[in-house]
Amino acid sequence: MLRRALPVLALASAVALVATACAPSGEESSEPVEGGTLVYATGDGEPTCLDPHVGGNYPQALLSTQYLEPLVGRDADGVIQPWLATEWAVSDDGLTWDITLKDGVTFTDGTPLDAEAVKTNIEHLQDPATQSSTGYLAVQKIEEVEPVDATHARLHLSEPDSALLESLSMPWTAIQSPAGIARGMEENCAAPIGTGPFIVDEWVPQQQVTLVRNDDYATPGPEAQHDGAAYVDQIVWRFIPDAATRQAALTSGEVHVIDNPQPDAIVSAEAGDEITHLNAPRPGSVNRIELNQSQAPFDDVRVREAFVRAADPGPGIESLYLDTVERSYSPLSSREPMGISDESLFATDVDEANSLLDEAGWTERDDDGVRTRDGERLTVRFPVSTNQSVAAEQSLFEQIQANVAEVGFEVILSPVDLGTWYGEIGYTEGQSEYRYEAVDAPYTRVGAEVLRVLYHSDGITPAPSGYFANLSQLSDPDLDALLDQASATHDEEARAELYAQAQRVVLESYSILPLYDQQNHFLTRGVDGVTTLGTVSTPTFVDARLAG
Repeated sequence: MLRRALPVLALASAVALVATACAPSGEESSEPVEGGTLVYATGDGEPTCLDPHVGGNYPQALLSTQYLEPLVGRDADGVIQPWLATEWAVSDDGLTWDITLKDGVTFTDGTPLDAEAVKTNIEHLQDPATQSSTGYLAVQKIEEVEPVDATHARLHLSEPDSALLESLSMPWTAIQSPAGIARGMEENCAAPIGTGPFIVDEWVPQQQVTLVRNDDYATPGPEAQHDGAAYVDQIVWRFIPDAATRQAALTSGEVHVIDNPQPDAIVSAEAGDEITHLNAPRPGSVNRIELNQSQAPFDDVRVREAFVRAADPGPGIESLYLDTVERSYSPLSSREPMGISDESLFATDVDEANSLLDEAGWTERDDDGVRTRDGERLTVRFPVSTNQSVAAEQSLFEQIQANVAEVGFEVILSPVDLGTWYGEIGYTEGQSEYRYEAVDAPYTRVGAEVLRVLYHSDGITPAPSGYFANLSQLSDPDLDALLDQASATHDEEARAELYAQAQRVVLESYSILPLYDQQNHFLTRGVDGVTTLGTVSTPTFVDARLAG
């Protein structure tokens, strides 16, 4: 459960002592050891709930990977692998899935992992009171879970779902103890109970979460290199928003692993031999700017194309990221084999951008150089989450802001914390319009099915959490039909062709400006065996061992 926070100075001293005792020194031995405390520093926003069923964002996935596990995994090649489930079979009509569970598994509270537990978890995700978003969307087509016997769960679907196993591999659908869920949201948010290699011991808000080793761990996933418990005794998971501070903590030996490093830190790590760089781009969607076509000015495709033609992100990406990322022209991550790319649609052409804006009626300019039409300025509100966008990305947005200003756009960038950002892009009853025209909204899930989540018109309707995924507000019946058909098709070649057609519709609508893969970089020092899962690229420490 959530424990009372220690006084800040006392806690900081304690953490420093722990980190110093276990951290790398200038005279590291070459042989890793067992035991000790691994210290991780994250720049992602601190979760408001450690249960990834509630809400469902990436910071929750990072943490929950350490104590919760999914029914299935996915290897580096994208192939679904057994995990808590050992076998599965789908009926010819695609409406019934039989899932066989690993026998003899218990959660860390002693509750058995059985078909009833699977039923409880799916119903928990689907319950509006849980306020789920990512997990809710992932299991939306499951109509009923029938516990056949202790190790067999039968899933009855409302319609075929070819991406079901991909959905069940994600941390937002990971399986928790039914007894833990039954405690209620507040207690379960503080310390969810799973089958994973670690157990939530203590959460000190705004400072750290302490995870202790599960000595009885017996369910290694596809990436694990050994059976049995983790090597380290515990993990101290610290929240350090500032990238420079995280980097300093790593180089000084105060922490062993950091995420979200700056590009220059990545380049420096790769040039040296003390710090290891782990590059693990996320699957699913590419990182992109989405243009809200539900209201002016982006309700006109000419204005959307003009923005894209004037944005010219390429030089900024090259200079700011120091060749650590590659420009994308696809809706899908380079990790997705079904992605298509079309560079020609995004070629910079300032003259064409000006012509398109003239044609759309934005012909006048005010004293600030901003185009106007009928007295209205060509204004684009662009909220930016400082927890999700590193400094280089925020600088890139400023360059795009300056580039599109040359053709008459006024882009208002609003850097805000994650909680405020969710409020800015949300839609509540009584609003006359959305509070954004452009947004960079990372969304992570496994597989090309992310296209249906992000661009099907159903995604305009908020999930129980209040979050909706279709932030471009793209609503196209032909696109919906392609995405529905792809979701119901189990033949991989036919599915890939349908997704290719759907991507073409998205790209040609100028609803998005693709930038690059969603970045996931980790730097490590004084620790071996850190790797990432083949699902959504979260780190796992079951094989990690500290330097002696």
